[in-house]
Amino acid sequence: MARACEVNPNVLHRWRRELQDYGTKAFAGNGQRRADESPVAELERKVGRQALEIDFLRRCLQHVEEQRKLQALDSRSSSTRTSKKK
Repeated sequence: MARACEVNPNVLHRWRRELQDYGTKAFAGNGQRRADESPVAELERKVGRQALEIDFLRRCLQHVEEQRKLQALDSRSSSTRTSKKK
């Protein structure tokens, strides 16, 4: 049936599962989400974006700390060198 209607079989399985889980509320209309899913989905997207931002900022901080350590090592080694006198 899925091939006859040119619908992916996985989509049919998902529709069947949504119908079992939500009954008549499963299909809200033309491209609309169920009212109870929308706020949760939005919060999940927001948490995902924040997790990406945290990971990015953590890597940036790690990079800055590594650069500071390298600078500290460079300044220590240059300040401890003795100059040759003639």
